[in-house]
Amino acid sequence: MLCIAAAGLVTAMATTSFTLGWTHSVEQTQWEERWRIENGRLTIVSASVEGSGAGIAIPEDAVWADGVWTYRPVLPPLRSLNLAASGATGAGWRLCGGDGTCRELGGEAGMPVRLWVAPVCEAPAE
Repeated sequence: MLCIAAAGLVTAMATTSFTLGWTHSVEQTQWEERWRIENGRLTIVSASVEGSGAGIAIPEDAVWADGVWTYRPVLPPLRSLNLAASGATGAGWRLCGGDGTCRELGGEAGMPVRLWVAPVCEAPAE
């Protein structure tokens, strides 16, 4: 179960994979990451971005196709993922489950979002 803490609420999404997308605050380009839940951890599968620029370094092994650079970030499996919203993009994070169900998270500046995996989703310990 993917647990989501946002706007003071904890919700759950029954999924084994998800996509996280957002607009880069400076370049205003789309960025997307594909994640999988494995052994109770969040594992990044791949990422894609429309172009390079301020704060966006395209890895040497990235492949250009269909208008985006796609690559596999080097990141160990995570217990949780913390997201922060700058408020400078006009929107927050777009989280889509493996079934295509999507929700917007963290649309306002300073509205933190936390993702983690648990059998039952409860408020995370601080």
